[in-house]
Amino acid sequence: MTTPPVHYPIIRTCLANLRRPLIVDDRRAYRGIDLLVPAFHIAAELERRSSTRTVGLLLPTSGAFPIAALGAWMLGRTVVPLNYLLKPEELQYVVDNCACDTILTVGPMLEHLERPPRVKNLVTLESLDFRSFPELRWPARPGPEELACLLYTSGTSGRPKGVMLTHRNLSANIAQVSEHVHLHDDDVLLGVLPQFHSFGLTVLTLLPLTRGLKVVYSARFVPQHILRLFREHRPTLFIAIPSMYNALLSVKKAEAEDFASLRFAVSGGEPLPEDTLDRFFERFGIHICEGYGLTETSPVTNWCRPEEWRKRSVGTPLPRVEQAILDPATGRHLPRGAEGEVIIRGPNRMAGYYNLPEETAKAIDPDGWFHTGDMGRFSPDGHLSITGRIKEMLIVGGENVFPREIEEVINRHPSVKDSAVVGLADPMRGEVPIAFVEPQEPEPGGAAFDPRAVLALCRDNLAGYKVPKEIRTVDALPRNATGKILRRELHKLL
Repeated sequence: MTTPPVHYPIIRTCLANLRRPLIVDDRRAYRGIDLLVPAFHIAAELERRSSTRTVGLLLPTSGAFPIAALGAWMLGRTVVPLNYLLKPEELQYVVDNCACDTILTVGPMLEHLERPPRVKNLVTLESLDFRSFPELRWPARPGPEELACLLYTSGTSGRPKGVMLTHRNLSANIAQVSEHVHLHDDDVLLGVLPQFHSFGLTVLTLLPLTRGLKVVYSARFVPQHILRLFREHRPTLFIAIPSMYNALLSVKKAEAEDFASLRFAVSGGEPLPEDTLDRFFERFGIHICEGYGLTETSPVTNWCRPEEWRKRSVGTPLPRVEQAILDPATGRHLPRGAEGEVIIRGPNRMAGYYNLPEETAKAIDPDGWFHTGDMGRFSPDGHLSITGRIKEMLIVGGENVFPREIEEVINRHPSVKDSAVVGLADPMRGEVPIAFVEPQEPEPGGAAFDPRAVLALCRDNLAGYKVPKEIRTVDALPRNATGKILRRELHKLL
């Protein structure tokens, strides 16, 4: 059976629910007709103004995002969700790399940015007239292997890489999640993850619109506001990162009854601290279930369901997801119980990295396995536990951060000889970057090394979550015989 484009079932959902609210955000509710009509207008606007295959979306978590995406997909375009937390230079790199000539955004988002990206057409949705009857069109029907989305994730070089997700990838993952967790027609999702994030895109945007489920969005995570949304809308499914669960514990007025409607409380994006898990259960009677996935897998590959809950498990693989554990030294597949690199293949695995064939070849082997760089092991009954990372990547508040990117900024400072960044466990953000700096020898009469100046340089050149929490000085960075910095020795200093 041919896989339909990702937007086809969404259009069917809207047509079947023209008068029923499908989305509620911070500003309003959206019925099916409120999603379809502006999407047709946006398609017409893009057809008039845009000539590139890609369309950038610079939008807060809201009903505006699926409207804009739907309009782009109606023309057969590739959607590029843009991370508004990036510094201007980082954001501009993504815009240039994907070669889009048009970005769809809203006025408040532009006010939030330090500097809007340079692009031919910067279109605010408020400037479009959605009141008139739209120009109807038959939606484009791209093939299953055509690109639906480019999601940018940080690379080891410090430059973001465009993960190519096809219509088959996204449609497959929507079906896999829906089948695995047995969603009900009356389920209500609460969405607080940004929609430029792979979980926010697939699970909190495409999944409910495909299934016709109600979803409630909040553009900002404010614990007291989230609690009010729980009380008003009684969601049955809540997906968040660990720091959000930890923040909800800080709300003094929160009670077990506030979360009684939940069938699924899911944590992803980073390891869930055991302390947060225990305290949430002790106070609210809710077992937080962990999930696992990567942008490169659309993203969900594992989900621990409540009926099979256990600590440190991210659950069993979703339907049609193949997983294996590989010995990094020998390349051999290992039996259950042995620890090694997690590798994955299935219909949700990405097509590759955009315009990066060598990086794609490193990540996907000739047999189609995607090498995650994460260490893990399977229990005898098939539950996966993630035990560490081969890569040096940090996960800060659910966002990928690579040390080299931070080190390159730090090393620009004239008083720095060399630097190395490692992650320190943090109960609120999962990890925070700590920078170890080997200062230059000060010139006679010169000023001593000032960590505050280095931090200021980082703040000026990096997204906020990438700025080191601390700058620690060492006489000399530990190195091996070939001069490579021994990060494991720095971890011991933490």
